[in-house]
Amino acid sequence: MTESIQKRERIIAVLEQLPLTKEEESIASKVLERVRLSFEEGLYLYEHASFNFLSTLANYAKEKVSGDYVFFNINIHIEPTNYCVYNCKFCSYARKLGKGGGWDYSLEQIEQMASHYKDSSITEVHITGGVHPQHDVYYYAQMLRRIKQVLPDVHLKAFTAIELHYMFRKAGISVEEGLHILKDAGLTALPGGGAEILDDELSRQLHDKPGYKVWIDIHRKAHELGISSNATMLYGHIEKYEHRLIHMDRIRSLQDETGGFSAFIPLKFRNKNNPMSHVPEVSVIEDMRNYAVTRLFLDNVPHIKAYWVNIGKKNAQMSLAFGVDDLDGTIDDTTRIYSMAGAEEEHPRMTASEMVELIRSAHRTPVERDTVYNIRKVYS
Repeated sequence: MTESIQKRERIIAVLEQLPLTKEEESIASKVLERVRLSFEEGLYLYEHASFNFLSTLANYAKEKVSGDYVFFNINIHIEPTNYCVYNCKFCSYARKLGKGGGWDYSLEQIEQMASHYKDSSITEVHITGGVHPQHDVYYYAQMLRRIKQVLPDVHLKAFTAIELHYMFRKAGISVEEGLHILKDAGLTALPGGGAEILDDELSRQLHDKPGYKVWIDIHRKAHELGISSNATMLYGHIEKYEHRLIHMDRIRSLQDETGGFSAFIPLKFRNKNNPMSHVPEVSVIEDMRNYAVTRLFLDNVPHIKAYWVNIGKKNAQMSLAFGVDDLDGTIDDTTRIYSMAGAEEEHPRMTASEMVELIRSAHRTPVERDTVYNIRKVYS
């Protein structure tokens, strides 16, 4: 009997011990047969499915993709600036140029930050920040080249689609031209940020950034040029379950088209120090439910990531029982996007050994990967 058949029989045995509804039986059958779930079934999972059912089925779906592996990488974040032209009601991070509380690191300063990690074990530099009104794509291409000069072997995962849209438009060039310039400067992959909820009607209540088609079109073009990317979803604010599913359905459709998404990252809304502070944060139970539903609904995105900086180490560890198979990276720096919004990790950093222990404590096998999920080391 093959391992795959054994896992299938084990999951069936577990499910038979649960008091399932007819709807849950139908959904379980689809997942076992690798049949895509409908929008209505996704909604049922959010609104009615039991916690045990979600954990059991999402864990099965995860193990079909990556066994008991849980991935991480050794990375740093660089946030070049928090000056931003946009006004996002959920943001605690951005400042207007010329106002207090902002920063705009020079290219020399950023090169110096990168130089601290020469001869280290990092494999990725993750770069995101505010949309600075004065910087275009040529400025950011210089930034990438300077980092590559001191860290020639790292992957550069840089710039959200919203940052890219502005820097290309400011330079007066097309998306394709801009991506070619950045790829030639060393860009490896795009992070998934800036997606928020891919629904324009809801988005108008949250921010003044371009509509969802801009985000989709930039990721599509990146995939066509061989640049992989992630996708995020900001959840737990004023959206309804229907909005989450609209968002994921659009990600799923683009993945069907291009196959370029490596991971999906649910990002919990944190309510400190922003214009939406009156909106309460959702519970940890809702976080886990959301991870499970994303794993089951996004059947064509291989990895579901819990960003531990956003939800905390212990909750990230708990998510490994709800379909998550990636905890992002060690992040040995002082990224501030979530700490400024009230996240528990004020100065987020972990060593590789701490990450390994966190994963092992959840009875999973830690695996160090690079940005594009090449395996570097299995901690068996």
